[in-house]
Amino acid sequence: MNTRSLAIAALIALSLAACSKKEEVAAPAPTPVVDAAKEAADKAAEAAKQAAEATKDAAKDAATATKDAAKDAADATKDAAKDAVAAAKDAAAATKEAGKEAVANTADAAKEAADKAKAAVGK
Repeated sequence: MNTRSLAIAALIALSLAACSKKEEVAAPAPTPVVDAAKEAADKAAEAAKQAAEATKDAAKDAATATKDAAKDAADATKDAAKDAVAAAKDAAAATKEAGKEAVANTADAAKEAADKAKAAVGK
């Protein structure tokens, strides 16, 4: 009976040891750390969204400014071309007028020379 008692005592001790053994559980992350990480991620996402919007707005502004500058340059070129055409017309008119005056002066001089020649022959 002594062996039997020893066996039962050993079995009871083994059962108690097995029941009292606790499994180690990983400690959960402290809630403030998790909340802070989530908040930081949310802020980063919002900042990225705002940066994308700002970039989009800047691109629109740049496109508008480029379009306006191109229009202004085209208008200036058009105005300069009009001015050049007007100046060329004025120069052509002045040349034509000068040519008329030269022809008239030449005709007057020729007539005067002819009159002098006639007068000289008639004497």
